[in-house]
Amino acid sequence: MLNPLRLQYQRQHGTSLIEVLVTLLILAFGLLGVAALQGKMSVAQMESYQRSQAVMALTEMTERMKANSTQATSYLNQGNIGTGDTQPTSCTALPVGPPSDLCEWSNLLKGAREQQAAAKVGGMVGAVGCITQLQAYNPALGVCSAGIYQVSVAWQGLNPTTTPALACGQGAYGANDAYRRVIAATVTVGTTSCF
Repeated sequence: MLNPLRLQYQRQHGTSLIEVLVTLLILAFGLLGVAALQGKMSVAQMESYQRSQAVMALTEMTERMKANSTQATSYLNQGNIGTGDTQPTSCTALPVGPPSDLCEWSNLLKGAREQQAAAKVGGMVGAVGCITQLQAYNPALGVCSAGIYQVSVAWQGLNPTTTPALACGQGAYGANDAYRRVIAATVTVGTTSCF
């Protein structure tokens, strides 16, 4: 005759193994979620680093233009400054003023300030800078308009977002312009001789 207690014990024998397997499955999905979150955090950290580098580069050029406001039109250029330009790596031979400032800005955008094993690692991915004139300086009596210049920094982001409205760096990062990031600031050269 079969012992009912022994039969009941045998029926419950594999229940804890299934519970352990379900727990491991839930834990595996949780760890995969943590790994995916870590990857997204790394991308977000890199995007944040690039944005802070762009803000520093933008601030540096706007401050240089403000300090040398009498030659503001000399900062205007026909192309992009930074990645892909023809600026020299050493700016010491250039005259002080706009040529030297643009050369140093180019090297900053290319990441020359931070180097690791002779590789430039301190900049943004494919960074370019643009300087355009929004309003011409005119000290004529009765007109008296200040010169307004827009300084922009563009770089390649890691994830697509909305396409920027500013033209700086347009088309430089492939067919999808949603990877392009742009920040800009204006520099106003005031008029002191108008009455």
